[in-house]
Amino acid sequence: MRTISLLIFAKPPRMGLSKTRLAEGLGPGEARRIASFTLAVTLRAAKASGLNVKVYTTPDGLAATQQGRAAFGGLPVRPQGPGTLTQRLERGFNEAPPGMVFFIGSDAPDITPGHLRSAVRGLMRHDAVFGPALDGGFWLFGMHKGPQTRSPFRRVRWSGPHAMEDVWSQLPEHARVWLLPPLIDIDAAPDWDNWRLSRRKSHKK
Repeated sequence: MRTISLLIFAKPPRMGLSKTRLAEGLGPGEARRIASFTLAVTLRAAKASGLNVKVYTTPDGLAATQQGRAAFGGLPVRPQGPGTLTQRLERGFNEAPPGMVFFIGSDAPDITPGHLRSAVRGLMRHDAVFGPALDGGFWLFGMHKGPQTRSPFRRVRWSGPHAMEDVWSQLPEHARVWLLPPLIDIDAAPDWDNWRLSRRKSHKK
């Protein structure tokens, strides 16, 4: 049976390191608190999913330390390595064994084990799967990796409304794509405000 790999690209919740855009609007202390919250939600979902989970983190030296492993709940930790986000994602893709490979960050506070299991079921019948983010990016991407599979992360306009569109455009022309429910990614203060508002509305129903 081929491996089902879940790669989490995340930073430890430290002031000045994680959630820098969020800190610009809410302050470094609040940004760290939110980073700790969203990371904890992500790790719980990943551990409960039953998938083969590995965390890719930065700074690179953290990956080999006990502190680094503790920051990510004892999961296996690898360094992201140098370079652009494209290069770092490609490094994770290249290191993953053949099979299904899923990528997530730690910015979606509504992610659940059910979402991850649904992604696996979708990829069993499709060539790729996206979890769209409301800002035009994505909170999850998955595809099948074989001996000749090329990375789809080149020429992607990251941190903007075209990220999912750009990755999708680099899949094979007739690729069958499965879409998961859209979730909010917490990148900046308005995202946090929108998520809190959506939670209040859902609790009133």
